[in-house]
Amino acid sequence: MPVLPECRPDPDTLLARIKSEERRKHRGKLKIFLGYIAGVGKTYEMLKAAHLRMAEGVEVRIGYVETHGRKETDALLEGLTVIPRKMMKYREVTLPEFDLDAALQCKSAIILVDELAHTNVPGSRHTKRYQDVEELLDAGIDVYTTLNVQHIESLNDVVAQITGVIVRETVPDRVIDEADEIEVVDLAPPELLQRLREGKVYVPDMAARAAEKFFNEGNLYALRELTLRRAAERIDEQMLAYMQTRAIPGPWAAGEHLLVSVGPGPLSERLVRTARRQADRMGARWTAIYVETPAHHRLSKEGLEQLAHTLELARKLGADTVTLFGFNIASTVIDYARRHNITRIVVGKTLRPRWQEYAFGSIVDQLIHYSGTIDVYVISGEEHTPQIIGDLEHLLPAAPPKDYVAALVLVVLLVIIGWFIKSFISATNLAMLFLLAVVIVAFRRGLRPAIFTAVIGVLAFDFFFVAPYMRFRVTDTEYLITFAGMIFVGALVSLLVTKARENAFAAESREKETGTLFALSKDLAVAADAGSIIVAVTRHIREIFLWESIVLLPEGEGLAVQKSASGIILNDDDIAVATWAFRNNAVAGYDTDTLHGSRLRYIPLTGSSGVLGILGVKPVDIDGIITHEQERILTAFASQMALALERVQLTKEPR
Repeated sequence: MPVLPECRPDPDTLLARIKSEERRKHRGKLKIFLGYIAGVGKTYEMLKAAHLRMAEGVEVRIGYVETHGRKETDALLEGLTVIPRKMMKYREVTLPEFDLDAALQCKSAIILVDELAHTNVPGSRHTKRYQDVEELLDAGIDVYTTLNVQHIESLNDVVAQITGVIVRETVPDRVIDEADEIEVVDLAPPELLQRLREGKVYVPDMAARAAEKFFNEGNLYALRELTLRRAAERIDEQMLAYMQTRAIPGPWAAGEHLLVSVGPGPLSERLVRTARRQADRMGARWTAIYVETPAHHRLSKEGLEQLAHTLELARKLGADTVTLFGFNIASTVIDYARRHNITRIVVGKTLRPRWQEYAFGSIVDQLIHYSGTIDVYVISGEEHTPQIIGDLEHLLPAAPPKDYVAALVLVVLLVIIGWFIKSFISATNLAMLFLLAVVIVAFRRGLRPAIFTAVIGVLAFDFFFVAPYMRFRVTDTEYLITFAGMIFVGALVSLLVTKARENAFAAESREKETGTLFALSKDLAVAADAGSIIVAVTRHIREIFLWESIVLLPEGEGLAVQKSASGIILNDDDIAVATWAFRNNAVAGYDTDTLHGSRLRYIPLTGSSGVLGILGVKPVDIDGIITHEQERILTAFASQMALALERVQLTKEPR
């Protein structure tokens, strides 16, 4: 009888599984009651499950449940202990909200938290309710919650395409992926529509509007299919993990790795969601890449915000995010793909006029041309969507009026000089002076003033130095070629000079960033105590960002503000935000989803032994954002500071 070869689990997969299970031992269990639309009975089924657990002797409390006045659901509230809601004021209106602190204190075995995708009242600890649920889970408390499929982040654009409604409240896919159990609450669309007409979903006047705009039968069938498919994907992931950890042989797919190229345009969000869905279907790793070209510094505030939001969305959906510097987007993406064994690339294509394609080129065409064996998937966007590359406004940035005045003065000066020397040199050589003026203006003032110089230079040359003089008229047709050549060469040289200046500026910025990190590492290497480390870090932050910063280190049962020259004074609310960031090892405060109303951003100093303290930075622009590159530098500062603090602590420990 033949002996089958021994199958052993992959060591890396097994180790990752063990670490995940070890983390879950101290984490609460999450059960999601998933439906395809309001009214299918998610809250009702959640309450029924709660009563069954109570009958088993398990303690259950209601953290937040919204029955919408439905009698059958209200009846299930009886016998369950309710945690009082927290009343919060917003714009002179008092609103009820889930009391997270009260839920953490009661230490119940199971807490029911309805409407996982809900947005909290401004001033709450977290922006979204799913973040409240994550804190409960981290505290070891089991949670039952409800969710509709249209609130899953990666399906947001699909739902919008089906229903015509853009859902603003979404939950990252990782929350669904990390759920211990998903129970699909299903109801046939005809039966749901009947419930809607009977007023069991909405009050009668709202029901008519809902049926007309959202609850039509086609929408319901499509959303129902999305729900069942998403639940099936989750079950497939669990089965795959089981097979891998137990070395069960199967038809494993080759290692797929998907790469999505994103930018500052709104199309990038759609690309990220599409990449997530493709990665789920293939069971593949996926990475979001942004190529920081020399033109990056020209991005508007809106573009920077969009870029930061897109990269954060990719992280929430489970992607690795990479930012690389490159002069050409396509070549940088292809180079990264080949070095990291990428099998598929997802890229966006904005529908533009053909003349722009010919004039400015196409990143998509370049990717396809150089991709080789790598598959390229092109997602089309709406026409006239702004792009970072190939946009006329980007290539021809506006210039102040003084630049045009300077160009005009230079041309006038050349006319005066030329008038005195025209008897000694030919008209063709005289034209070279005006071409030289174009190059000078391009180097000093930019592309638009250079093109302006080329045009008025041609006009001045024709008027003063081509017969008949003092008239805009050319008798020799050869001069027409000269004029066209001056404008063409002038514009081309201007473009090249402008690009060279832009590349030099980008290289200087990168060199400055690298030099700053190197200087910080040198200062931290010679720092003998925590005070010296803090002085070095706060000084470098001030030099590169012009921001003040402060450091908090553990002392007793809380955090103590360390002495610094920043002058920042923290109140009790600031200390509370810093403490939360320390305990949860998560960034919080300014321009984050957690306690975003704070005036500082608090970054954990995480070393190999855990969180060593908190770095707080105070941006100058109160209403601004922390850009992706600023966040990257701050993260590097925090990592180096944590390593230095850990080194100092180790040297003080007795041997």
